[in-house]
Amino acid sequence: MKPQVSDLRRKPSDMEVTEEERRQVEEQVERLLSGQGSEVTGCDVGLEQSKPATLRKNVTYIVCAVIFNDQEEVLMVQEAKQDCYKQWYLPAGRVEVGESLEEALRREVKEEAGFDCEPITLLLIQEQGPQWIRFIFLAKVTGGSIKTVAAADQESLQASWWDRHSVLPLRGRDILRLIDCGLRYRRDPWHPVTLPVDLSCRHVVQTLVLVFTNAEDQIWILLIKAPTPHLPTAAAVKTHAVTWAANMVVQEAMPSAYYDHDVNTLGVFSLQHNGRQHGKTDGVCFNTLVALLPDRVTRNEDGEKVEWTKTGRPPPVENPRYVWLEVQKQTLREKLLEKTKNTSILPLHSLY
Repeated sequence: MKPQVSDLRRKPSDMEVTEEERRQVEEQVERLLSGQGSEVTGCDVGLEQSKPATLRKNVTYIVCAVIFNDQEEVLMVQEAKQDCYKQWYLPAGRVEVGESLEEALRREVKEEAGFDCEPITLLLIQEQGPQWIRFIFLAKVTGGSIKTVAAADQESLQASWWDRHSVLPLRGRDILRLIDCGLRYRRDPWHPVTLPVDLSCRHVVQTLVLVFTNAEDQIWILLIKAPTPHLPTAAAVKTHAVTWAANMVVQEAMPSAYYDHDVNTLGVFSLQHNGRQHGKTDGVCFNTLVALLPDRVTRNEDGEKVEWTKTGRPPPVENPRYVWLEVQKQTLREKLLEKTKNTSILPLHSLY
């Protein structure tokens, strides 16, 4: 019996995945692309190097609000803490036990600035490993009144709208970049509205849409094969940036190719956090887009630069746990290619 033409065209790696499994994977990726979550049922890589996230013990989450009025003045608060007394900063503070990220944001803005607010979108996520992560929101005032000196307390001395030009003693200049980021997004949003998805997670992890593309706009996604083909989930480890989880996956899947490629976390499709059960749901899952890019500068055994040759195929997996799946669904392929070229997704920046 002769093989079907379609069978002849299928790549060896694709033949390890049934059409139904392919459909399920592509549906999961489409959900993540649309900003939805995906329940974390396990961790494929790095779990032995990770401890359950527990607020006040081994993780600290900071929320920060960027809020503008109609004149594009930004809401600022004057610090009451002794080490930065009377200096100015954005409304910000630690997430408390039992809070969601959005609940913490509303509380901090109310306590420090006097206003009720609602988040519009996450603007940026900054991290110094899983033990310190800051979530910067663009938000809007929905009620309340600005905090005056008469209401000064241990949270803040007062709040004010800042035109960004007059002299103001700032607690830290790091917020200038956040303010600029908020202004740019307000004028021309470059990624979809992204707000936390209420799904629980025990550890700080990444679920990776790890892709390889070529000049012909083919695109492959790296999968874990068992128990059914699925996107890899990797734990963040304390000694590295959160995004190092993607490097661990590539090192495990294709160690020979690791040093010839860049592992580039482009951003976050969505993030998942619950936080209601202390020590059990304090974790965060970042659903990230990661591009595996050939390093165009290669060297021979004498350390001399040699010409880079593009294969047009992803590097072969060496670990039987993994498989490459070429994306066949045209609409999904186009969306992923657009995201890899324009990185129009929520940024995740390491401060290491």
